Amino acid sequence: MDITEASRILMGLSLGFHIPFATAGVGVPAIITLAEISAAITKDRDYRDLAQRLASVFAVLLAVGVVSGTIVAVQLTLLWPRFMQLVGEIISLPFLIEVFAFFIEAVFTAIYLYGGDRLAAWQRILSAGLVSLGAVASAVLITDANAFMNTPVGFTLRDGHVVDAHPWQAFFNPAFPSTAFHVAVSAYMTIGMAVAAFAAFNLLWARKHTRAFGYYRKTMMLSIAFGGIMAIATAIAGDLQGKFLGGHQPVKLAAAEGFFHTQTHAPMVIGGWPDATSQQVIGGIPIPGLLSYLATGSPSGLVRGLADFPRWQWPPLYVHLLFDAMVGVGIYAIAVAIVAWVVRRFRRSREDPFPHWVLWLVVAAGPLALLGIEFGWVFAEIARQPWIVYGIMQTADAATTNPAVPWVGVLFVLLYIVLAVATIRVLRRYLRRHPLKDAEAPEEQPKREVWLP
Repeated sequence: MDITEASRILMGLSLGFHIPFATAGVGVPAIITLAEISAAITKDRDYRDLAQRLASVFAVLLAVGVVSGTIVAVQLTLLWPRFMQLVGEIISLPFLIEVFAFFIEAVFTAIYLYGGDRLAAWQRILSAGLVSLGAVASAVLITDANAFMNTPVGFTLRDGHVVDAHPWQAFFNPAFPSTAFHVAVSAYMTIGMAVAAFAAFNLLWARKHTRAFGYYRKTMMLSIAFGGIMAIATAIAGDLQGKFLGGHQPVKLAAAEGFFHTQTHAPMVIGGWPDATSQQVIGGIPIPGLLSYLATGSPSGLVRGLADFPRWQWPPLYVHLLFDAMVGVGIYAIAVAIVAWVVRRFRRSREDPFPHWVLWLVVAAGPLALLGIEFGWVFAEIARQPWIVYGIMQTADAATTNPAVPWVGVLFVLLYIVLAVATIRVLRRYLRRHPLKDAEAPEEQPKREVWLP
């Protein structure tokens, strides 16, 4: 196997394993904070139990996320030595700051977990909020390195060496604002939908007029409202990303849409397969002017096609399918949240606000959201090819030449299987050994229910 391809496969597997844990690390503390706020407002014990149970799950996911994140960091050095040599002098600043963000997250996670009910409500809200702040700050700071890879600024290359480096300019590179916003809100959307899906699945089997039924109902309502709002924010972030790509990485945008020929009133093509020979998308559904609007803000804007660029600079054309899948998941999340809100708003039964068909729609939203965020990251990395640092360094020039990479990859795959199985077993055992207290007792009349508009 080609060593560069082996390095890409191993890095892709490592990132693919790490991303769900990183996403949970951002999204779960936010829902814990919302649950604590809801408990303080409504005085309803169900929201406090939701926060406690999610906190225990978060502790497990955080531990595995730290391990997988450390593996990714080590592999960056081992698999891409020339890349690390180049960027180490330029974009190390966000990693240095991230240490403080992780410190805040870790310290207040410990305070929240071990303080428990001994903390006052406002202290639990503050602790959970600071955990959430530290988690999202860590994600944004680490993602800044990826943003720099898309828009490398703040340095001059002379004879292959970095001179006149400006770390703060590199930190605030043009891709950073839209990328950071997109990463944060998409993580919130994903975990909101995942928690809602878990609650909806349990609602399908829980007996009515029990505390378990009420607990899962409130959990679903809170989390799907949060996930739905964040799905709308993700759509806004996607629009900002589209305009960024149109201005800074037009070849990436053209590959995402299978768009070959420069034109105004460019259509966005839904579905289909981009064919390089005929230079058209076979079987796609075009929506006139939508790509021009996404790229320029005007339906009549000029969008550059793949034919404007040398063939060797084209990303793999299958990224069009990844892009469509990512967008489709976001649209589905928004639609499910709206359907749930409408049904909840007009259904007469307040104790049983969701029919089974709505619950199944919500159940599907959880795994789809997790797939969507994986699709998004795969698209982001593959569609930048052949560059590892856009316009500066190609991926093949950054890779190691060590022939042991394929065998090391096998060992890491085995490690990921062990970690995945262990994580699932630990979470299953925790949920079995810590059922809802008095789960079969009649549900108390809630003071107020939290349902975000």
